[in-house]
Amino acid sequence: MENKRPPLPPFTMETALQKVQMAEDAWNSKDPERVSMAYTVDTEWRNRNEFINGREEVKEFLKRKWAKENGYKLKKELWVFGENRIAVRFEYEWHDDAGQWYRSYGNENWEFDENGLMARRFASINDLPIKESERRL
Repeated sequence: MENKRPPLPPFTMETALQKVQMAEDAWNSKDPERVSMAYTVDTEWRNRNEFINGREEVKEFLKRKWAKENGYKLKKELWVFGENRIAVRFEYEWHDDAGQWYRSYGNENWEFDENGLMARRFASINDLPIKESERRL
């Protein structure tokens, strides 16, 4: 069970919702080590225009991300699921070092291996500058 990350595919509505909530909680921890453990050792990512391969690159990417995105807060929502795949929509808010706030919107497509680890993650993300008074999260 040590190499498994329940819930395992094939997903039901209940287990897909659990998987999404687990991802949201992990990403909101802003802990690259914790987040990276949900992915296969050889995971493949596309994040915006960046291609990331393997758990170690995921950790480095997340360290860079959260060094730039201050005050990060994320909300994920299940969009659809089937067998070993889940699609989510999300939004998160953050500010840069100059104090400019952003709301980042996007969609992710996830594919899991038989152990419940994410083998593939494809994310499309857009950033919208907002005023601090417009924050929702």
